[in-house]
Amino acid sequence: MLVAVDTGATKTLVASFGKDGILKQQIKFATPHDHNEYTKILRSTIKEHYEGKSIEAIVIAIPGVVKNGIVIKCGNLPWHNFDVASAMAGVMGKTPIYIENDAKLAGLAETRFLKTIPSQSLYVTISTGIGTGIITDGHINSALSNSEAGHALIEYDGVVREWESFASGKAIHKAYGKYAHDITNKQTWNQIADRISRGFLAVIPILQPDVIIIGGSMGTYFDKYSKQLLGLLKEKLPSIAPCPKFVQAKYPELAVIYGCYYYALDNIVDKKA
Repeated sequence: MLVAVDTGATKTLVASFGKDGILKQQIKFATPHDHNEYTKILRSTIKEHYEGKSIEAIVIAIPGVVKNGIVIKCGNLPWHNFDVASAMAGVMGKTPIYIENDAKLAGLAETRFLKTIPSQSLYVTISTGIGTGIITDGHINSALSNSEAGHALIEYDGVVREWESFASGKAIHKAYGKYAHDITNKQTWNQIADRISRGFLAVIPILQPDVIIIGGSMGTYFDKYSKQLLGLLKEKLPSIAPCPKFVQAKYPELAVIYGCYYYALDNIVDKKA
């Protein structure tokens, strides 16, 4: 059995998978802003539901920058230099615990969901912020695991800014006073496509992914701006970096949890090899 933890800004989902890859028990709790309280509740939840069971691995997804099991920074949680790996150590004896960024895990799952796994895919979740995951041959690219395209520096409106500061769901709401589901004006969607295109114009020539998977709240409304976005990219991208195929995330609500499963599976295989 594998245990997966999707830590969100407001709620945390703890789930388990059997060897057959079928999602089983799911437990939710409100995510505390205090990381010590989070650790206490998570340890208690895992012990209560899984103690005495054969657990091969635990994977914890974190909505922030993660390096060597340490949360350097979270966008929507006040966690800085939080050593999750050490805090959770020993919760199930010697069961290995893996900590990874949630967008990268979601990208791993959404790539595995594709009919054909591409040589390189780029997962982009456009929600409160912009998170990314670079997946190479169906695995999180370890050499680029610390990359954060949402923080790419781009000139917009005469100022050099981070991509997510003007193109995330939060930035869109601030600029237009509406959430995506309330926006009906075609001109507004054209402007949103332009905002989003700026980051892709910077990132695509560097990574040259075969497929870009769009997730998050703005990904849900991709059909509202996809034509405009693709038109801008095809017009402006250099010939050496043609516009890749864009697809919507297949299971945006469960992608992180399934990403935890695939990540655990990969690490178990690598360990046995």
